[in-house]
Amino acid sequence: MFDERIEATGPLIKWSGDKASWFFVVLGGDVVGEIHYAAMGRTGGFGSVKVRATIGDTTWETSLFPYKEVAGFALPVKAAVRKAEGLAVGDEVALTLRI
Repeated sequence: MFDERIEATGPLIKWSGDKASWFFVVLGGDVVGEIHYAAMGRTGGFGSVKVRATIGDTTWETSLFPYKEVAGFALPVKAAVRKAEGLAVGDEVALTLRI
């Protein structure tokens, strides 16, 4: 697991639900095909993909989720990562995924 390495960039967005807000880096374009290929046979519920993500000096394990608005994926970014890396909504975020 986590043997494929993919470099990507995408904007940090805020999604607000009924009771909470979530923050995601949205991944679209050419990287979507790379993710699909690397995750063949390893997807979970709702098409999720387990990943080890790195932004700057921060690495954590999470899942990518399909994001229909861009026919791509959304990477959840928890508050500790946003704080450690000084990220704000609208930032273009460079990251590394291990799938």
